[in-house]
Amino acid sequence: MLLSSVLLQMRIICKDVSAEVLYDVLHDTSYRKKWDTNMIDTYDIGRLTVNADVGYYSWKCPSPLKNRDFVTLRSWLPLGNDYMIINYSVKHPKHPPRKDFVRAVSLQTGYLIKANGDNSCVLYYLTQVDPKGSLPKWVVNKVSQFVAPKAMKKIYKAGLKYPEWKRKHDPHFKPWVYPEQNTLPTVNLEDLAIQRADELENIDESGVSEERTHISDDEDGLAKD
Repeated sequence: MLLSSVLLQMRIICKDVSAEVLYDVLHDTSYRKKWDTNMIDTYDIGRLTVNADVGYYSWKCPSPLKNRDFVTLRSWLPLGNDYMIINYSVKHPKHPPRKDFVRAVSLQTGYLIKANGDNSCVLYYLTQVDPKGSLPKWVVNKVSQFVAPKAMKKIYKAGLKYPEWKRKHDPHFKPWVYPEQNTLPTVNLEDLAIQRADELENIDESGVSEERTHISDDEDGLAKD
């Protein structure tokens, strides 16, 4: 059985991590390079409003699958003591698909961080992604059973270590909280368009063997600094 779209729903309780801290972890691209071992590169392209921007993200797929990348429009909203971050794929004229990656599509991805007391929270994650490849069902099963849960645990562990890391790295710089700190160039909305999956090349990876596919057992993934 081959699948062209993947839908995942996850939830994790984060003890000793406040909703505010986890919100910062998900925004801070400098810190992400320390804990997201699946990431190849990420950067902000430009801003639309005080709570919306466009960014690039690429990540390593389990070998021998081809690596994927995204260009997404992201928006965020504090909801009292809770927080929401959502994104979906867009086309940007200066960031077309690259030959060394498969351009995947986030149909809709969201994080909801709900406070659970003064120093605890619950992270909810929902994503529907078209990886632009005809993937065997066993690939999707591995992602949902192993890769995604590990990623949620990495976010939690990153949250535990973030306050100490941030104290040493521009502790007052949080443009997602203080928009006056944002120095990104402005992106014109008319330059963007929704990235539709059927406009991109579909990669046939249906013949990939489960025995040849390696998924890392790395649990922590936090680089030393």
